[in-house]
Amino acid sequence: MKLVIVTAVEEFQKEVLKLFKNANIESFSKSEIDGYKNRNPLLMSSNWFASEKGGNESIMFFSFTEYDNIENLFLLIKEFNKKLETNNPLKAAVVPIEKFI
Repeated sequence: MKLVIVTAVEEFQKEVLKLFKNANIESFSKSEIDGYKNRNPLLMSSNWFASEKGGNESIMFFSFTEYDNIENLFLLIKEFNKKLETNNPLKAAVVPIEKFI
């Protein structure tokens, strides 16, 4: 068993849910988060609202699941990201679980 974590901008919530379903990951949790990127100070100074440093509305999904499901999910995420027209790809990470109850 491993822990898989997926982050995305909020607009991709429906797509992430479909990816989880297609990867046979049926049990998961979701949390709303703010995503931030460090920007070039020169670019920020040219912004009319440079003093406003807000984050992007993002989501984080996580699930304790089997290795095969995670492999399927990663393949689906890679395909999804190849087709994106934005600079906000889905991100995923896997964490091994040493013990669980």
